[in-house]
Amino acid sequence: MSSIFAQKYHEETCVICDQLKPKGIHLYTSFICMECEKDLINTETSDPKYKYFLKQLKKITTPEIFS
Repeated sequence: MSSIFAQKYHEETCVICDQLKPKGIHLYTSFICMECEKDLINTETSDPKYKYFLKQLKKITTPEIFS
């Protein structure tokens, strides 16, 4: 029962809005909430908000593969 509770109420910090959110996507080792994902997809490149998204997305780095 506790695992169901943990899955249902697990929250992660969004790399874009820096808030704890329960649903979203993972990009490499980072999390993007559903609200920011939708906003990002619907933002035109001419919108000033687009530059903010780019700045926040630069925080995401490709994880290194150690052999």
